[in-house]
Amino acid sequence: MPDIHDLRSFIRCLEDAGQLVRIRRPVSLEYELADVAAALERRRQPAPLFETVVGTDWPIFASAVAGPTRAALALNCQRGEVVEVMRRALDPVHGIAPIRVAPEPGALSAAWQANVCTGDQVDVRQLPIPTHARGDGGPFITAGVVISRDPVSGRGNLSYNRMQVKGPRQFGFNVNEWRHVREFLDIQEAQDEPLPVAVAIGLDPAIMIAAGARYPDDELRIAGAIRGQGIRVTRGITVDVDIPVDAEIVIEGYLAAHERQPEGPLAEFHGYFGELWESPVFNVTAVCWRDDPIFQTLIPGWNEHVYLGNVLPREPLLLNHVQHVARVVTGLHIPPYASGFTAIVAIDKCNPGEPKNVALAAFAAHVNIKWCIVVDPDVDIYDPADVLWALTTRVDWSQDAFFVPGAQGHEMDPTADVRGVHTKIGVDATAKKERRGYEDRVRYDPADLSQYLPRV
Repeated sequence: MPDIHDLRSFIRCLEDAGQLVRIRRPVSLEYELADVAAALERRRQPAPLFETVVGTDWPIFASAVAGPTRAALALNCQRGEVVEVMRRALDPVHGIAPIRVAPEPGALSAAWQANVCTGDQVDVRQLPIPTHARGDGGPFITAGVVISRDPVSGRGNLSYNRMQVKGPRQFGFNVNEWRHVREFLDIQEAQDEPLPVAVAIGLDPAIMIAAGARYPDDELRIAGAIRGQGIRVTRGITVDVDIPVDAEIVIEGYLAAHERQPEGPLAEFHGYFGELWESPVFNVTAVCWRDDPIFQTLIPGWNEHVYLGNVLPREPLLLNHVQHVARVVTGLHIPPYASGFTAIVAIDKCNPGEPKNVALAAFAAHVNIKWCIVVDPDVDIYDPADVLWALTTRVDWSQDAFFVPGAQGHEMDPTADVRGVHTKIGVDATAKKERRGYEDRVRYDPADLSQYLPRV
């Protein structure tokens, strides 16, 4: 298996697997780069490494973990093993603590310490931060992993928080009320103290995946479980937090106590533009980078955004719940194309009531799930066309769909009220052989078309 320990080794892994495309044509940071990356994601094409970006010498990488194929490469497993590998990594029993690297005299303790700007030298506008979608409020850091520390317990924390450029040493910093970072900030603000944070850009995808999960301990332990060894970290230059030593770029600073500014809008995971928020302000104290750095971005409101935040960390959670109520579950998928609001569950049905129980379990497992489709094992849960076929040929809507009105969903779901309350829908799309005798699907063996089509 390939040795993946940073962004560069992952890019090599992707290239070896045919999952990387090098874009040498010059692209603009404003819209064009994101347009190209989004088009590649839409067509399930390889991840782009933009080697010629107008206005910067730094290449930009996107779409690192935009689907199950690249997730499997990042996790060093087969595509069908992704959920099981994630289920194990998310279990705190298997967490592996990070390893702190102590600085040695005359040597760097981290690759990103090769170039350091502090104080008045800092100007974040010199970083190649894209403006992604027409409708965004400006340039946003979207793939930065925010590293903070619980002021009470001292445990570390990873998260994603969109960051809008506000000036040479300032970002708008969006944070939801239920985030751990918000809890830490509340503690500091009660004492009129700032919260030190660091933002790491360009990382081992194990860390990127870990940052999308909600976890009772330091999410770096999830990354350690994925890699089978502790992630190496070192203390920041100006902040007292542990930062992965192999990051490409690190931005250090603090969230000022009680300071808020309008921030947004930005394309969000639900496919619409988020609102303008009164958000905390991140004041920058240092910007550091490796020699020949690679900037990394995430296309907001698109596949990787949903996959990292809604699919990878939640499929194992839902699988645990649905298998608890029905051991006949053979697979589960939260498709990125449905913004993380839909679960598709395959079961080898023994009882006609099992599909409804499974759907109810999915709704209870996570508030985001608003539609659960239950299918037979002969349906490919990763193929939207196959799922639609099951909905079309195996569902009598008067008998096989049920509603759960007044249920809690996500506050940002466009169909819910401001508290997230809406109606959830369960659909039994399994075959009902007792109704009619259709059993055998039409099947054709795969053919090697290279043996039949003319060579160009």
